[in-house]
Amino acid sequence: MKINIFADTICGWCFISHTNLNNAIKKFPETKFEINHTPFQLNPEMPAEGISRDKYLQIKFGGKNYAAPMYKNMKLKAEEAGVIFNLDKIKKTPNTLLSHLLIILSKKFNLQNQIKEKIYSSYFIDGLDIGDINILTNIAKKENISEKIFKDFINEENIKMVNSKITLAQEKGISGVPFFEIGREFVSGSQSILHLESVIKSNLS
Repeated sequence: MKINIFADTICGWCFISHTNLNNAIKKFPETKFEINHTPFQLNPEMPAEGISRDKYLQIKFGGKNYAAPMYKNMKLKAEEAGVIFNLDKIKKTPNTLLSHLLIILSKKFNLQNQIKEKIYSSYFIDGLDIGDINILTNIAKKENISEKIFKDFINEENIKMVNSKITLAQEKGISGVPFFEIGREFVSGSQSILHLESVIKSNLS
């Protein structure tokens, strides 16, 4: 079964749904899944160096206090999925282009799921700047993707390719993530394990 996921690496709901999907597919041990990550950018105009977390919250929500209720709910849903978010550790909101390039590269090594999870956890659990090439290089090297291979992959042609995939999402009318294409069905927004299981099951029949 083919599953295509549109997601951004600074999207907490995407991390939660990534975790829930991984757990949902374990319920179907006889099914072969082909899971593909399609990049999306929640902040396409973000400077390459990113901006401070406080400035981002001010621009996006009007300040940290206004964002607090949404993030409280997100942390609760993350805990239900078995992930502990440490949002207070995050000091910078990055541009996610380089992280998407690493995820796309990792598919060639059949490491897309692992690399994607490492990027999510580096940001939401460890509070690291996943727009920093050195942070991403360390993630790659830990999964045996060399620094040279990763840095060679960061070129104009591949950057255009990522941007074209983001444009594809927009052309499909996708304005928010996560967004799933599971078999014949489209599923929008963060979903529970049970709902994802149900959608998978209906597409197997």
